[in-house]
Amino acid sequence: MPPPHPFGLHRSIDPPGVLPQAARRLDATPLALENEIAVSVRALSIDSASFRQLRETETATGEAVGAQIARIVKERGKMQNPVTGSGGMLLGEIAEIGPRHPAAGKLSPGDRIASLVSLTLTPLHLETIGAVHVETERVEVSGTAILFERTLFARLPPDFSEAVALAAFDVAGAPAAVLRDGRPGQTVLVVGTGKAGLLCLAAAREAVGAKGRVLAVEPSPRAAERARALGFADEVFAIDARDPVAMLSAVETATSGALADLVVNVANAPGTEAASVLCARDDGAVLYFGMATSFSAAALGAEGLAKPTRLWIGNGFVPGHDETTLALLRRHPSLSAAFASLAGPPR
Repeated sequence: MPPPHPFGLHRSIDPPGVLPQAARRLDATPLALENEIAVSVRALSIDSASFRQLRETETATGEAVGAQIARIVKERGKMQNPVTGSGGMLLGEIAEIGPRHPAAGKLSPGDRIASLVSLTLTPLHLETIGAVHVETERVEVSGTAILFERTLFARLPPDFSEAVALAAFDVAGAPAAVLRDGRPGQTVLVVGTGKAGLLCLAAAREAVGAKGRVLAVEPSPRAAERARALGFADEVFAIDARDPVAMLSAVETATSGALADLVVNVANAPGTEAASVLCARDDGAVLYFGMATSFSAAALGAEGLAKPTRLWIGNGFVPGHDETTLALLRRHPSLSAAFASLAGPPR
């Protein structure tokens, strides 16, 4: 193996020497090198777009979600869905810390952590696959993951269950970006009201203030009602964002034709790109956080619609996003309770 690299290039074996996310296969040997951390993994939080696709494959082929995950990890040395290209995050305990890792002397074996980077770049060796929790998109596993010198992670907070902390960390970049980019008095539209969507609604309400407006689109009547009950959104439309005409009509009516200053797309289904562009002001922005997004469809769709709206790729990392998101949950007990019901039972 080449000398250990801060970004993990030494673990890329197919092809060698590339960034781990770009590699088709990683060396997942479950031993920490001098600048690595080995983590005993207990659970994977699969990203929503990937989990949806795995479920669709299970229905079409009969191959269970757990079996698909085991196959992908065995083939690739990481959990990177070959269809969506996305992965998720992990939860576990520190097993070993290399002496040259920046956390050496600051962490101890047994400390509970969650990764803050995608499984698509994390070497992962699985020994067993346990229960697959469909409602929370969480999979119980046993195995070992390797964190590089520059891999972000967070200690689990004492005031949240593991399930809530893992789910919050998984989508923390989205609400942190809304808090960063939203402005008082603006209109923000959130597309999708799953875990990321609920956090974004709360963040949007705080960002735009009493004079701003917060709108949401959610095709599931149950999820739409849950979003309404939290009270962050002025209106929640139970329509499918894959129907751009219906979505545009609803948003035009709600805004008297002004449309949204900021559209935050956290949908887990493909085909929502054009509707998001249509509902944004020409001088507004669309922030795509959903991993089901086709960025070519977004760009070409905006061109075809003659919309100069700015299109942003949601970066899962915003400095301090883990603590920002936990603080958001602490400020809103009702949001924390709703989020806990989506994240799953405590452990």
